[in-house]
Parts: sequence; C-alpha cells; structure tokens
Amino acid sequence: MPPVVIRNDEWTWEDLCYYLYEEKAFDNIVISPGPGSPTCANDIGICLRLLHECEDIPILGVCLGHQALGYVHGAKVVHANEPVHGRLSEIEHNGCSLFNGIPSGRNSGFKVVRYHSLVIDPESLPKELIPISWTCSTDTQSFLEISNASSISDAHDIVSSDSMSQVQKSLRVWPLNSHQNMQNGKVLMAVMHSVRPHYGVQFHPESIGTSYGREIFKNFREITEDHWLNYGPLVTCKENVDYSGNQIRLRKPVSQLNHGTFPSRSIGHNGVGKKGVGLFDLVNLSYPSNGVKFLKLAWKKYDHLASEVGGARNIFYQLFGHHKAENTFWLDSSSIEKGRARFSFMGGKGGSLWKQMVFQLSDESGHPFEGGGYLSIEDARGSATKTFLNDGFFNYLNKELSSFQYKREDYDELPFDFHGGYVGYFGYELKVECGAPYNQHKSRTPDACFFFADNLLVIDHSSDDVYLLSIHEECNTSTSWLDDAELKLMELRTSVPEKLIEESSLNVSFTQCKVEFVAEKSMEEYMSDVEKCKQYIKDGESYELCLTTQIRKKIEEIDALRLYLRLRERNPAPYAAWLNFSKEDICICCSSPERFLQLNRDGVLEAKPIKGTTKRGVTTEEDELLKMQLQYSEKNQAENLMIVDLLRNDLGRVCEPGSVHVPLLMDIESYATVHTMVSTVGGKKQPNVSAIDCIKAAFPGGSMTGAPKLRSMEILDSLENCPRGIYSGCIGYISYNQTFDLNIVIRTVVLHQGEASIGAGGAIIALSDPSDEYEEMVLKTHAPSRVVMEFS
Repeated sequence: MPPVVIRNDEWTWEDLCYYLYEEKAFDNIVISPGPGSPTCANDIGICLRLLHECEDIPILGVCLGHQALGYVHGAKVVHANEPVHGRLSEIEHNGCSLFNGIPSGRNSGFKVVRYHSLVIDPESLPKELIPISWTCSTDTQSFLEISNASSISDAHDIVSSDSMSQVQKSLRVWPLNSHQNMQNGKVLMAVMHSVRPHYGVQFHPESIGTSYGREIFKNFREITEDHWLNYGPLVTCKENVDYSGNQIRLRKPVSQLNHGTFPSRSIGHNGVGKKGVGLFDLVNLSYPSNGVKFLKLAWKKYDHLASEVGGARNIFYQLFGHHKAENTFWLDSSSIEKGRARFSFMGGKGGSLWKQMVFQLSDESGHPFEGGGYLSIEDARGSATKTFLNDGFFNYLNKELSSFQYKREDYDELPFDFHGGYVGYFGYELKVECGAPYNQHKSRTPDACFFFADNLLVIDHSSDDVYLLSIHEECNTSTSWLDDAELKLMELRTSVPEKLIEESSLNVSFTQCKVEFVAEKSMEEYMSDVEKCKQYIKDGESYELCLTTQIRKKIEEIDALRLYLRLRERNPAPYAAWLNFSKEDICICCSSPERFLQLNRDGVLEAKPIKGTTKRGVTTEEDELLKMQLQYSEKNQAENLMIVDLLRNDLGRVCEPGSVHVPLLMDIESYATVHTMVSTVGGKKQPNVSAIDCIKAAFPGGSMTGAPKLRSMEILDSLENCPRGIYSGCIGYISYNQTFDLNIVIRTVVLHQGEASIGAGGAIIALSDPSDEYEEMVLKTHAPSRVVMEFS
C-alpha cells in the first residue's frame, strides 16, 4: 500500500496514539530524511517522542531519522569530518535482518548515496544501540565512477551465501568491531536497538543511486511481519479507515485533529526559519466550477508547408509581428537536434474566448504569507475586471480548467498536446502558493501573466507540417480566423523569401553599447554568499543551494522582437519562448534549454532537470575534453543526482506508486555556447490528481532551489538581495484539456519598464569553489547579455 505521509507537526501526540493503538491503523513507521538536526525541536517534531515511547512498533529512521534514534537514547550528534551530499560509499554490514540477502564490503556492489553533514558519534553510542553498518573506507566516489567499475558490473546479481543464513533472520546480532572502525576513520552508517524493533540508516536507500534500496525496505517489511507474529496480528483492511490518496481519514467521526503542535517556523539568528512549512493537501479535485464551458476544436493541416513559406521565423514575423508583436506568444522549439523538441506554438490576440490574465500576490515581503492576490482580466473586447483571489492563482486556474468540457475525438488525430488554452509564465515568488512560508522580496513584475489563446498556429518540425487550430464554445461555429490565417499562409508562398526577410529586418549596423550591465552583487559579494551557503550545508540545513543573482541594464526604445530573433539565432534552444504582454510593458526573450515539467494526454509526467554546465571549446579537441570533464566531474554528478532525487520525490507525490522512473541519468547535451548535464524523470499521474496539482507539487523547479526544497528556499531568500521574478519560474502552456509543457526560465532577457534583466546562478554544494561558481554564473549570462548589448 502507498505510505501515509504525516508532517512532523501535523498531529498531536493524542492523535497519533489514537491511530496507532486504538485504531491500530499502521504496522510500522518510517521517519524520513530532512534538513536540520534532531537536537532542534522544530526540525524533528513529534518524531523523538515516537522513538522514545513507541517501543512496540517497528520504526525505520532514515538520515535525520537515524540521527534521532541515536539522540533519543543518549548518543551525540556531531559534525562529520566533511559534509557528503550526492556522493556514494561502499558499505559493510553485519548481516542482520535489515541487510538480509545484501552483499557487504568493498567491491561487493553495495553502494549507497549519502546526504549528510552530521553523524552519530560512535564513541557515544549507549549499550542499547548496536552498530550494524559502516563505510568501507573514508573515501567517497561519484555515481559514474562507482557504477562504471568493472568489479561491480554484476553487483545486482550477487546472491548471499549460505554462511549468511541464520544470523540474518535474528533481531539480536553481535556488533561489528566498533573500536577498530573508529580508528580507521570509517563512518557509522546504521544502528539497531538491542530489544526494540527500531533501526536507523544514515544513507538514503530511496535514492536513485543506492543499490539494494528496495531490498532494504522489503527487509523492514519482513521485520515488521516477524514482529507482529509475536505481538499481535498485522493490520488488515480497516473498515473505518480510508487510506486513499496521501492522507488517512476515518470513515466514522472522531475528535477534530489539532494541527500545528509546533510553530510553523521560528526565526534563527540568521533570519532563516528553522523549519519550512509542510506539503500542501493534494487530495482536492472537487473544485467548484467557474461556470461550465463546452469547448469545440476546429483545425486544419497543411502538409510540408513550413519550409515553403520560410520556416517558423518567417511565419511568426509575417503573421504576428505587426504592431511590435503586441499581445503575442511563441513557444519556440528553435533547437530540434536529437529529438529534443518537435513542435512550435504561436499566436496573438484572438477570438471571443481570448483574454489576458495578470496576477499579483498580496503578501508583504518578509512576512508570513497569508494567501491571495489580485487578478486583472482583460477580454477580447477590451473589457477589464480586477478581483481579489483569496485562494490564490493556482487554485483559480484549477477551477477554470475543471469548468471546461470537451470531446477527446476533437484532438485525437493531432500529434501534439496543446490545442488551445493558457500560455504565459509563473513567476518564482508564486512558491508561497506551493508550501514556502513567505517571500523575502516582492517581484517587480506580475507574479503570473497568461493569455487564454483560442486561436493558434503549430509547426511540426519533424514533418514540416503546419496546423491551424481554433477553439470556440459549442454554440459558436464560426471558423473565420482559420480562413483568414489560411489565406495569409498561402500568400507567404509568393512573398519575399526568408533570407531577404532576415536581411531587411536584422542585418542593421550594430555598435557595441558603452553602458554595461550592472550586477546586483559584486564578485566579492557573490563569492561570500557561496561561502555562506557552504556553511549552511556544513550545518545540515541543506544539501544543495541554487544561489542566483541578476544583472540589469537601462534601455531606451528597443525592437524587442528583433532582439529575440537574434537571441534564437545565436543561442537556439528546445524550450525557447517569446511572450509580449504589451499592456504590462513586459517582453520575455527566453532561450531555455531546460524542461520543468510536461504532462501529456496519456497522463505521463516528465521533467528534465539540468545540473552541471561548462563552456564549449574553441577546437574540437578542447570541446570534447570539456565535455568529458563535465561528464565525470564528481561535483556536477553530485549536483545532478541530488536534483534527480528531489524531482523523484516531487513527482512521487502526484504519481502512481512505483511509476516514477529515470530513463536518462546524467546525459550530456550540447548547445551553441555550453555543454549541460541533463537527466530525465518520469511517472504516471494518479487519476484523481489535476494538472495544476502536478505543477504545484514540483514548483519551483528543483534545479532552481536546491534540496531539501522548502528549507533551501528560505535560506536563499535570506541571502539573495532581490526578487527573482520571472527568472527561475516557468513559461509554457496549459491546454484546456489539462495537458501542459513548461520550461525553466533561464538564459532569458526580461524587458520591463525601460530595463533589461538577466538572471543566472548555480548549485552550491560542499565541494563548491567560490571562484568557480562565480565564473559559471557569469558564463550563463554571456549569450543573452551580448544580444542585448548589440541592440541597446
């Protein structure tokens, strides 16, 4: 059965005892990893009391839970000799029940991923806690280094020998040679209680990089079964308990649960909350409708037309580029190599269903978020309204999407998943609607801007086909836009060729601008922030912190569309985008290579996080060398592995159990100016979860926050001196039939109120070097900043 997830401050002790001992609703408990220390009440919550008083219930503590098991029995939790995050160790164990059937020792194939800065001091272990596992050595290895070693190529086929037989089934075992291990500098990796069915592991068995993680959980299940054979029956189907979704509910009335036993956060000496707020309630799906709309889709297809009329660039410029391309969008797959992207979507102010939505959070910066914000809507006729949304923008979109009714056969024959609907961006500061407690800074731009696009043009770059689509309410059968757009496309066949359009529109005389960009932080300040990040990591507050900053430049009158066309030429990207919200004076020129999250019509979710970036080489030999250095960099592998595990956790909250998988891990993709390390994480959406729930579960993208996400965002808010705004958020579409595809806003120029801004940053981990981090941040600004300098 899927586990029931309870935040450590969500239930009172009385609530917990009721479910455990009166309802007997659970067989065992897993105390999860998390930021901070078991010595801090707000970090560990009710879990210490669980370990202290629930002596008859099997408990497995992981990382923080492992340290809590030691701490509650009197062991000391101290700083490790070095923080280890996203790196691997081979470990040895004593063959106890938790490690039944799992090989042990160097070259055995049993490698584990570690995320910790603190450890249990083995010299302080009380007699009731038995050490059952240690690292094989003081060394750690990167994922590719250890997984490529020939000595462990058949690791998962190793079967335990007969010599590991009976001792593995015993709950009482002899300890390893603790004194010798301490002298050798090996790190304690697991303990068990001498009489209670309580275990703790310092490593992360759930990580994508840990071997035999599934076997460890299976063994804990068997430990649980053995325990209840002696102490009572296992939990069977409880008629009065509903385990569906991510919450447990009683089907008969009980006393009201008392949430928030511990404060949601307390401000420490550095202004950072010592505990982030927990996950939002994902069991929703009965949103009140905003008025049902029956939508019909009409479309036309033109085989192999795109290249005949000058390609995507010429089509957009000619059909939507007039009047400075006001109120237009272009989700632009300008880099289609190796199948990274296939479709481009474009459009402008459309038919009767078109509208523009602008949302601004109401929260005061630096204060706990109390919810809500102001939504301004302008329709196709120019009529405008402004309302306050108590439940926020994501919930509003959820209600809007749930109000649409449609027939699948309208779009079954289309090869793409955007058939009309919302196109725009979510700004980073909307994180407060996804669990973050507050925003330290208020965004200078609206927190979300979207068009509802009822008319659009689609280009299939694989087949060169062009599609025109129009959605309308069932009572309206007009196809005038389709007819007009078809006429314009046909006229392009006899118009000026694309090459001449490029020359007349772009090949103007450029002079290098004398006014440079101004950085929000100097090199010294940024490097100092890197050191602060490393200290937080050393103290166990985070594994990885994605530190960012922005550069800004005052601009006068600028041809924003030409700027974007030059950017897509210089730095083509699979998830590029142009958005022009002219009433808000916002133009977004985005050349992002990173997908945040996609949901297709079959309910399959996919994220493609990027962590690890290096420049391209001048020569072929240098380029290959830099690419290989990125591939086998221990630091970059650690960064990528941590974000992959974070995304697996995010998707696990909305996907069917067991469906989350990683088809590509640490793949290298090359672009015009950089090489990047990219992984792919996928999963099957639960049927009772909406598209917006999926976005909320993963927003903001983990590659822009670090891990653990909530605590990392609090720390970053305290270090960064300006809002991120559109940067670090996401751009894309949400179709009326609840599919979506959203990028991560990086490598992007935001033009707003006479200023061009570009955000950039990088992941800080324990292995980070401040000067290298600064150079990587600057590298990421090169392509967009050079284009701005040419045009301003």
